[in-house]
Amino acid sequence: MNNTLIKGLQVVELLAHADRPQPLTHIANRLGMAKSNVHRLLQALTELRYVIRDEATGGYNASIKMWELGSAVLQKLDLRRIAEPRMNTLMEDSGESVHLSVLDHDEVVYVHKIESLNPVRAYTQIGGRVPVYCVATGKAMLAFQSEPFIGRVAERLQRYTDATITVPRRLQLEIDKIRRQGYAVNRGEWRDSVYGVAAPIVDGSGHVIAALGLSGPANRFKPARIKVFSEQVIAAASEISADLGGGSGTQMLGQITHYMIARKR
Repeated sequence: MNNTLIKGLQVVELLAHADRPQPLTHIANRLGMAKSNVHRLLQALTELRYVIRDEATGGYNASIKMWELGSAVLQKLDLRRIAEPRMNTLMEDSGESVHLSVLDHDEVVYVHKIESLNPVRAYTQIGGRVPVYCVATGKAMLAFQSEPFIGRVAERLQRYTDATITVPRRLQLEIDKIRRQGYAVNRGEWRDSVYGVAAPIVDGSGHVIAALGLSGPANRFKPARIKVFSEQVIAAASEISADLGGGSGTQMLGQITHYMIARKR
């Protein structure tokens, strides 16, 4: 692989996730690179408009071009395009914010979001990442991954709130429950007092490729409401799956179960 390209991308990723301009020395130290090498990379990235230099501090920021590229990619995602009408309907029916997520290694990536009409606060952002076992959309996808994958996740459980699952056995019990009922619940496991309900989305082969979820404050996610939300989320996820060629309703869950059994053999 091209080392210069790899190092350049590492610089871009660091700046994209930073919340303030980053000094040259800090970038070099974080990435374990020589300052002279980082300086050359920053010059090239600045010329290409991927990076801008903050004149006040002398630090570097990722430019708006990164957002433009990301938006262009998102616009081309069939999943996002197909899901959006169902997401709008789900938001209107539930009154809660709706998320569309995909799995990237052991993290959830939010690829689309429909904000509630009366949000309390912004809990997530498009492009944001969260450990897969901490949120409803993540658990809805995790439950239908291979056992070796689940095992690797279980070995690296970390606590983020008092409700975070940190015991492998408890995670397995949660996964078993999700497989039985077809949806996942987050009870403040990533952010205190932020709850969620989600269901998996499958393609025509029965693969779980994404998850659809609702999130909001804990006081609006009482047991009776969670039951209603689960039915709404499953229905919406089923419709998206059908649009992707993955069947609908109990057929969708049957496909997932069949796929899981086949993978264990």
